[in-house]
Formats: sequence, C-alpha cells, structure tokens
Amino acid sequence: MRIDFNTMMRQVRKMRAEVEKARQELSENVVVEGKAAEGLVTVRANGVREVLEVRIDPKAVDPQDLAMLEDLLVAAVNQALAAAKAREEEVMAKITGGVKIPGLVF
Repeated sequence: MRIDFNTMMRQVRKMRAEVEKARQELSENVVVEGKAAEGLVTVRANGVREVLEVRIDPKAVDPQDLAMLEDLLVAAVNQALAAAKAREEEVMAKITGGVKIPGLVF
C-alpha cells in the first residue's frame, strides 16, 4: 500500500487548523469552576487552563491560619484546571478521533 504524502500533509494542516479554532473557542467560550470548602474559595478558569478569577469568602480568611487558605486555593485551582483539561481532551478527541497526535495536543 502506497501512502500519498501530499494528501496526508493536507489532512494534518486541516487538523491543525481545527485544533487552533478549538483552542480559540475553548479560550473564549468555556469557563469552568473549582471550589473548596463548600464554595468558600472559588476559582474560575477558561478552557485552555488560564485562571480567570479567584473569589475568597471572608469567612475563609483567618490571619492565624494562612496555611489553610493556601490549601483551599490550591484545591480550588487544581479542581478548575482538571475540569478545563477534561473539556480540552473532549474537544481534541472529536477532532482527532481519539488518536493522540504529537504536536496537536494542548
């Protein structure tokens, strides 16, 4: 079986264009949220794992226990970023048919 390199390259270029379009849409249209301590700390991120907003309820702030607030922030950020990654992977699977292609992943 002979592989047509030109056809393959056209398909790769098309897929790259679809990936770039998907990244743009994830960046502009997808917002996910991570919460810790029943919402005392909330983090919002876009679909390409950029943190957009951090909200801290004043009840979460104890000057004597900043370590707990730091832990809550880490937990909320990690939850938001995990949700964003899941959305990215879902979009990429639609584009690539589930095949992991080096250079086309987020």
